[in-house]
Amino acid sequence: MTTGPRPAPDPLLDDLDDDQREAVTTPAAPLAIHAGAGSGKTRVLTRRIAWRAREGLLDPARVLTVTFTRKAAGELVSRLRTLGVVGADGAPSVTAGTIHSIALAQLRRRALDEGRTPPEILERKLRLLVPLVGGRGPEATVAAMEAASEIEWAKTRLLRPDDYVLAATRAAREPSRPFEKIAEVYARYEESKRKKRLADFEDLVWWCADALERDREFATAQRWRFQHFFVDEFQDTSPAQLRLLRAWLGQGTDLCVVGDPDQAIFAFAGAESGYLVGFGREFPGGRTVHLRTNYRCTPEIVGAANALLADGGSRRPAVRAASDSGPVPTVTEYESEAAEAAGVATLLRDAHTAGVPWHDLAVLYRTNAQSAALEEALAATGVPARVRGASRFLERPEVKIVLADLRTAATRTPDAPFTSLLQSLVSDADADDAVTEEQREHLDAVVRLGHEYTDTEAQHAAVPGFLAFLTATLRDDAPVGADAVELLTFHRAKGLEFHTVCIVGLERGLVPISHAETPDQRWEERRLLYVALTRAGRELHLSWARTRSLGSRTANRVASPWLEPIVTSWRGAPAPTPVDPLAGIAASRRRLAAVTTEVPAGDAACFEALREWRGRRARAASVPAYVIFNDATLRAVAANRPRSTADLLALPGIGPVKVERYGTELLEVVSHH
Repeated sequence: MTTGPRPAPDPLLDDLDDDQREAVTTPAAPLAIHAGAGSGKTRVLTRRIAWRAREGLLDPARVLTVTFTRKAAGELVSRLRTLGVVGADGAPSVTAGTIHSIALAQLRRRALDEGRTPPEILERKLRLLVPLVGGRGPEATVAAMEAASEIEWAKTRLLRPDDYVLAATRAAREPSRPFEKIAEVYARYEESKRKKRLADFEDLVWWCADALERDREFATAQRWRFQHFFVDEFQDTSPAQLRLLRAWLGQGTDLCVVGDPDQAIFAFAGAESGYLVGFGREFPGGRTVHLRTNYRCTPEIVGAANALLADGGSRRPAVRAASDSGPVPTVTEYESEAAEAAGVATLLRDAHTAGVPWHDLAVLYRTNAQSAALEEALAATGVPARVRGASRFLERPEVKIVLADLRTAATRTPDAPFTSLLQSLVSDADADDAVTEEQREHLDAVVRLGHEYTDTEAQHAAVPGFLAFLTATLRDDAPVGADAVELLTFHRAKGLEFHTVCIVGLERGLVPISHAETPDQRWEERRLLYVALTRAGRELHLSWARTRSLGSRTANRVASPWLEPIVTSWRGAPAPTPVDPLAGIAASRRRLAAVTTEVPAGDAACFEALREWRGRRARAASVPAYVIFNDATLRAVAANRPRSTADLLALPGIGPVKVERYGTELLEVVSHH
């Protein structure tokens, strides 16, 4: 039998699966590549550039690649260099960077060409915002941080100060200050920036798009310079960034975007995942290719992630795992958050003893305040840890405010017992409706630590001793660059991967977070947990606590409802830790399996009674009624007739903090109807 010559090996295509090969070689333009977690999106992106360059379909010197971080840009250029995509002098000829750095470079060149001074960059908004919000110390810092977040949201949505109040109202934003006050600070911030001839990062995107739309000569030069566009993490694109991308493209169509709709987790910051999901609508004639194979995670972890999304009604193609089967993930129920932190510390120490490097171990949690118990437990166990992407617990402005208030209370009433000082902090926070949820979470963590300190010092407990206790208990044993376990929030974990991941605090009110009230917000919370699950390559450990400290009180908790589909995905496999994490909420789930916010006619009187109660509460606190509860939540209470705090936590819009504040009163109103 005669056979023809074997085809020559192709280093750009031979190690790709069928989906990846299609994404690399398809002539479609515009093109969207839906790249699930661990599916090799950077490999596909670089191979597409290299393959098209080799085939003469693009000039590398005319390529502009937009990445989400500087690190991602560096990795992309490094891979392209390995693939041989270099300029004549040996330097990379592809331009890659974040959208802000590229916009800055273009604005600087334009200013220099016109004989003007390029803009000076304001790297931290707090420099201007702290004096504008008023106050001093950590309180001013926290207020300025909140204002900065709202301003960034507005500018990524192309909203000027005059547009903010209406847009923020429609979007149900929840800053602690009234919308009008935020809009006023926004306007004064913009004026201060203008007088000082400064530009923030959002300005760079806005101004560059303005220049391209208004200056024909500048636009022509940029569109000649860049003719082939690649955009990474497209699900995180904001309206302002899409505007700039369209301005760069002009009438061109050579656009390739890569992203994962299931990892769209930044809507709160102004991102629009709909640009990727509806790519064909945004860019007529565009085609979408799906990468369906996960090369990072075991089948057990991929199955759990798929089950989580399917439970929410996802109709996108499920991702499959390429690796061999691994250990069945564990689910552990702990008595308290302290017990959970201690258990996780032991698990990490044992994993390291078995040969896993510290840096390949991670603990993920939903909110920053959860790191306190973990930092304490890891330090006590001798596990080196690093809080990634945020300052350690004692360095956060929210914590500094609490400790400053504690010192003030001790000075004002020097003879008061230490436990009374702690209780005064809780009482003041209960009476202050301007306290944000994040501030309250950090306060609760400090108070928990205070009671722990009191247990050892008894009648000798005092503020100076407590501060020394905190410094010793939450010490930083992991200098920068050291081999250490990573502690990080779900959001900060995006884009990272580890051998072993522990996900803690899987309780209703945290996962999903209590303030996620709308369907879109809860979908984003579900995607956020999906991101956390898929950071684990080989081993995954999930846990929750039956009780968690809220200030000086201990609140009963129930497991996240999203544990059920995850656990179901493993049924039939021999679990090494046979724990039923859902027993505590089974009764509540049966009663509230079909939570509704429609009020039947017979429940109208209950709904009206709840509205009257809310009105009295709001007037007493001098806040708008919706700050207490919105109508949708009250309708759910009236329709479902909760009988316990567990039932309340099963309803939309009610989390642990609101149960602590209003739960008893809500149940009392319902009991009368």
